[in-house]
Amino acid sequence: MNMLKDMSGGHVLDVATGKGGFAGFLAQSLKDYGSIVGIDASERVIHAAQNAADRDDIRFVQMDGERLGFDSKAFDTVCISNSLHHMANLSQVLGEMTRVLRSGGRCIISEMYCDGQTEPQLTHVYLHHWWAEIDSALSITHNETFSRQKIVDIVEGLGLSSLAFHDYAKLDTNPKDEALLKELDDIIDMYTQRAEGTPSFEALKQRGEALGERVHDMGFQGATHLVVVGEK
Repeated sequence: MNMLKDMSGGHVLDVATGKGGFAGFLAQSLKDYGSIVGIDASERVIHAAQNAADRDDIRFVQMDGERLGFDSKAFDTVCISNSLHHMANLSQVLGEMTRVLRSGGRCIISEMYCDGQTEPQLTHVYLHHWWAEIDSALSITHNETFSRQKIVDIVEGLGLSSLAFHDYAKLDTNPKDEALLKELDDIIDMYTQRAEGTPSFEALKQRGEALGERVHDMGFQGATHLVVVGEK
């Protein structure tokens, strides 16, 4: 990503790192960095990230984003990717991220949004909102994705300076690739099984079936992300 290739990361914190995908992306995209720490509240995904890690300068720690166990101004760069809509207390998480960021340090926020998408991208959006509804029925914090303007409003509320906005989409893939469609069929089946026993199971099952048809009719491409870099 061009907006990161000339950036020196220094000591980097990746919040809600999941299985470490964005941490690895940063390692490949930044001009250079000293170290990357990925944190996530889930012990399961941190274990998976640790097992997949192949670099000594990236480490993963189980930690709640609402209560970061780091000193103030401990990092040169703080990041969060595709996780704003997973936060039960988003303002607390963002407040902690800015607390541990040094003065003059950079904050990177990358988040998919729900509006202004092509039809294959809307398949991703609709699937994601269905997944969010199932997770919510299982008491897992997972909200629908935000509009682009909502993400802009969230970032502008952080008091960062020198904000740079970049819309990123990968639209050179085949939206009806057979292996991709099979993978999505399996994911829809998995989420349908997860929804069993929830009060709205029949309605969720029907939506899953309709989404399965849409996957094959319209195809699938990843939704566009808004990537924002600001300075504290």
